[in-house]
Amino acid sequence: MAQHFLLSARAKTLSLAHVLRMTDADVEGAFRELRWESTGGEPVCPKCGSLDAYDCRRPNGAPRFRCRGCKADFSITSGTLFAWHKMPLRTYLFAIVIFCNEVKGKSMLALSRDLGTSYKSAFVLAHKLREAMAEELRGRTLGGEGKIAEVDGGYFGGSVRKANFKKNRRDRRLAQNQNGKRKVVVVIRERGGHTLPGVFRNEADALAFITQRVAKETEVHADEAQSWNALHERFEMRRINHLEAYSDGQACTNQAESFFSRMRRAELGHHHHVAGPYLIRYAQEAAWREDARRVDNGAQVRRVALLGLNRKPSVDFCGYWQRHKG
Repeated sequence: MAQHFLLSARAKTLSLAHVLRMTDADVEGAFRELRWESTGGEPVCPKCGSLDAYDCRRPNGAPRFRCRGCKADFSITSGTLFAWHKMPLRTYLFAIVIFCNEVKGKSMLALSRDLGTSYKSAFVLAHKLREAMAEELRGRTLGGEGKIAEVDGGYFGGSVRKANFKKNRRDRRLAQNQNGKRKVVVVIRERGGHTLPGVFRNEADALAFITQRVAKETEVHADEAQSWNALHERFEMRRINHLEAYSDGQACTNQAESFFSRMRRAELGHHHHVAGPYLIRYAQEAAWREDARRVDNGAQVRRVALLGLNRKPSVDFCGYWQRHKG
């Protein structure tokens, strides 16, 4: 039996021990190479685009540059997802490595202990990393001629606690006994390709999302839920009744099911509460991890750091606690 990829040496190309041995100059150089790859790490003014900038460090030694053209001061993270950071660059590198090394997700409380920061700082940083991961999913379309895509939905959040006394208990599956906060994550998984999730009130609301993101020539596999009946008008469909089998040799949604299996493990084992406006971020993180499960951790760290440095400051989480956004 072949060895699992995560157990092999190929999966482990970067460790926390290696980051610990890096000097401050090494860490700074690594971020500079990612931010200004086209100039070999030489700073480029984000305001005017000039290459004529000189080192003008802060009194505490933190890297800062000054443009000779427009006289603006900027740092390696200026204008990026990590803009206005207060922690040293090494801490951010630690955070990315720790975050990527987890296979099913990272608890933000555990991340705060690992980094020696407050829970609030870890909460915002983790969501910024999820936002960076989501960049790879932006505008993604799946399938095509001769390809197969699986579609399935899983409900998260809005849990209603069971009443103490039996006489007061209600069937929590009925709509009138729910609190309206429960939403469905609908995932599209292309076999041998990528994963794309979306969050909706119910599965029927996801039909437009599926038709927009899946090529018309794709063969789509789904279960027997009535929500997917309308997809027959656009796609060649294969349906599987899970009351009878998980795969009948013609239809199968096991890859979509495996996505929800790992996302459930992340919810139960790490996050405990995955719902509300953050549900899409957790789903996008799970999709990114699913697609990168055969990628070594060093390459994962580079991808996430590069995505964060190429993205503008976060609209949702920049100044999150100061504005008390919900």
